[in-house]
Amino acid sequence: MSGKKQIQVDVEKAVGFKYPVDKVEYNRRDLLIYAAGLNLTDLKFTYELDKGFSAFPTYPLVLPLRGKGHDVNSYAERSKMDNVPGMPAIDLNRLVHGEQYFELLAPLPAEGEFDLESTLVGVFDAGKGMIMDRETIMKDRAGKPLAKMISSAFVIGYGGFGGPRKPKGENVVDTPTTQPDAVDETKTTANQALIYRLSGDYNPLHADPRFGKKLGMKGAFLHGLCTFGISAAAVLRHFGNNDPAAFKSIYGRFASPVYPGETLQTLMWKVAEKDGVTTIAFTTKAKERDLVVISSGTIELNKSKESKL
Repeated sequence: MSGKKQIQVDVEKAVGFKYPVDKVEYNRRDLLIYAAGLNLTDLKFTYELDKGFSAFPTYPLVLPLRGKGHDVNSYAERSKMDNVPGMPAIDLNRLVHGEQYFELLAPLPAEGEFDLESTLVGVFDAGKGMIMDRETIMKDRAGKPLAKMISSAFVIGYGGFGGPRKPKGENVVDTPTTQPDAVDETKTTANQALIYRLSGDYNPLHADPRFGKKLGMKGAFLHGLCTFGISAAAVLRHFGNNDPAAFKSIYGRFASPVYPGETLQTLMWKVAEKDGVTTIAFTTKAKERDLVVISSGTIELNKSKESKL
């Protein structure tokens, strides 16, 4: 008797699992490298002696893979998902980054040591695959929460186990069909992924073209979180006066890969304003192919002294 092997998943056992606390650190040099990886040019993000020097708000997204220390690390070792109760062993070659939510809870310091406390908050059956939602809270060593991250991984071929379907998230807004209120274009460089990976994501797919070609790609492609950060920077420039204090949260779905050298075109719509928070919908495209690479994008911005919302 032949046929596809049935995936065994016990959702009740898996959801709520707490991963070991991850000790991480960063310094000003790390913030400068991240800013370079996003093609930022404002001195407050790119020059440590600027009087307003700040971490770009989405920087914590690199920490779960970066870990502690400043040398390169093993992507496979940092990404493994073993020993989760009720879950099968996950083949990392079948795992893709599907969605990302990030919320800034307090201003980021320019350097320090921090704890990442992660919980598996959702396991969903998507038919052709399985969705795993992992929530990570970044805290300083005094226990103060600084950021919340929810990463959704789609595991190809692991669906059909009879689990729940994922509902539409509360952070998702419908993208308008009208003309955008603003459009931003950022030309990525041929070595964009090689610069961005220095922030801590050393997945070979973003450096060695042979890996990408094995998966049917043209070669190495850009990190989704690099495109995500460039999109956040575009919205902050156009609607937040480039003030990091205006940033509240961002959500997006990774729809297609971007190849280094392509132009990222971010289309933005102001869709709501309530209780001092402005909601911006955005879609990011690879301009040369007119292809959506981030869909259902949503950013929330707070009013601040610098902001002209």
